[in-house]
Amino acid sequence: MEHIDHIIAGKAYRAPRNPTAAVFNPASGEQVAVVSLGGADEVHLAVANAHDAGKAWAATPPAKRANVMFAMRELMQRHRDDIARAISREHGKTHDDALGEVARALEVVEFASGIAHHLKGSFSREVANSVDVYAERAPLGVVAGITPFNFPAMVPLWMIPMALACGNSFVLKPSERDPSVTTLIHDLFAEAGLPAGVFNIVHGGKEAVDALLDHPLVKAVSFVGSTPIARYIYTRGTAAGKRVQALGGAKNHMVILPDADLDQAADALLGAGFGSAGERCMAVSVAVPVGEETADQLIARLAPRVASLKIGPATDSDADMGPLITAAHRDKVVGYIDAGEAEGAKVVVDGRGFRLQGYEQGFWVGGTLLDRVEPHMQVYREEIFGPVLSVVRAPDYATAAALIDGHEYANGTAIFTRDGDAARDFAARIEVGMVGVNVPIPVPVGYHSFGGWKSSIFGAHGIYGPEAVHFYTRLKTVTSRWPTGIRAGAEFKFPSLNG
Repeated sequence: MEHIDHIIAGKAYRAPRNPTAAVFNPASGEQVAVVSLGGADEVHLAVANAHDAGKAWAATPPAKRANVMFAMRELMQRHRDDIARAISREHGKTHDDALGEVARALEVVEFASGIAHHLKGSFSREVANSVDVYAERAPLGVVAGITPFNFPAMVPLWMIPMALACGNSFVLKPSERDPSVTTLIHDLFAEAGLPAGVFNIVHGGKEAVDALLDHPLVKAVSFVGSTPIARYIYTRGTAAGKRVQALGGAKNHMVILPDADLDQAADALLGAGFGSAGERCMAVSVAVPVGEETADQLIARLAPRVASLKIGPATDSDADMGPLITAAHRDKVVGYIDAGEAEGAKVVVDGRGFRLQGYEQGFWVGGTLLDRVEPHMQVYREEIFGPVLSVVRAPDYATAAALIDGHEYANGTAIFTRDGDAARDFAARIEVGMVGVNVPIPVPVGYHSFGGWKSSIFGAHGIYGPEAVHFYTRLKTVTSRWPTGIRAGAEFKFPSLNG
């Protein structure tokens, strides 16, 4: 059976004590690998190697660092099917969905390839008599990433290319549920020319996380996961003096106005709500039709679509969605459906009890559609992270907007309408970090930045894009004057433009 080790200083590393965890194929429920679990010792070793290797890497010209990113892009293009298969084997998402994940990750690698431009400083000549000023962006040193199971390639690659291109070294703590993809990413970076030790991987749980948060040589931490953990990461990391960007949970609403094309809206909800079995922080989990007639017509279109979802393993090219990541998560999602029904929601399409012939031990939940969900219900308040779409009926546009603004989470939202005035007002007034207009999953492209508001993010910076350049660098400003411009005698007044 495959054994997935840490990677430190460019080599597989397995500690003598070497506790492990099982890695499963969610479609079959079969164990496919074992992953080493590290703690403080492994983190300290990885950070020390990253610190040592990072000195030469930080001194490498940005154009040469960009060359590594160009090479990485070509390698990822060449091996995209290999990466996608590794994702599907341990996560369970369909092959096409996994290929989409690789494509979005590639956008960030491509943006990082232009790092020489993004790191250009500024220069001001003669700000005072014979005085010039220039500003530059300098790398931080060792930075770390802690990433979730749902995008085992894309989310690490939201962080790693930008951190490395900016001149930092990197320690990754990926999810232990689908860890082999990051080994493949490391090996491709090595083939692309990244020096050994600049990028290290430590697998593990809370002990490894805490060691990264506490280590004095780790200058910044990026995290994507649930809101309770994001809040913990931010609180502990900032208390240790680190920069932290911690992206948390979501409850993404899609408002459907009466003038919308309801077939288009239903199709959009199907893909956005059930793609990747709903295990996306940008999944639409709440549909908000405005008006009873709109709601009835939308339900009439959604119900047969949800009921006919093709559910299967990644090897089934016709499958719309696959299983959930673990048996425990499957049971948690089923528990949410039970709670919604108990609190009065109408189960229009019920995915509980779904079984797939030949894959009876897999972690399956079928597509589920709940109508007449109310804001006080648990199924509405909390992030489910599964193939469950809740319909909350709103009498008017103002109520729909207030519903979204009143929620704890503010990651993404969307509106479907033909009314340009309503769409413009919605985009301007809604208190959510990422907004779609007739776009159900408004994930910004790689040369913009990703980030929600409120309890969906902790920290001042979004992830990837221009925000990443500022997060992974610090500003240095140099003011200079050469001898011919220096007047004799001491100057005691505070310098200014006029003196």
